[in-house]
Amino acid sequence: MKTVGIILSIIGGLGLIVFGLQAMEDSESFSLLGVDIAVSTANWTPVIVSGVVLVIGLIMSARKK
Repeated sequence: MKTVGIILSIIGGLGLIVFGLQAMEDSESFSLLGVDIAVSTANWTPVIVSGVVLVIGLIMSARKK
């Protein structure tokens, strides 16, 4: 179980980094009355799923058995 938890933690962490950077880049900005306004067009679902996988992996690897 501990090995599976470590693998899930690594996959979740990598997914969080990759999808998080991709989501931050998917934004459009426009100027309104001299103020720059940024609107996010990103799909945040992969970031949330990666975060959940990371947390599950950390919990599984921290369990003592």
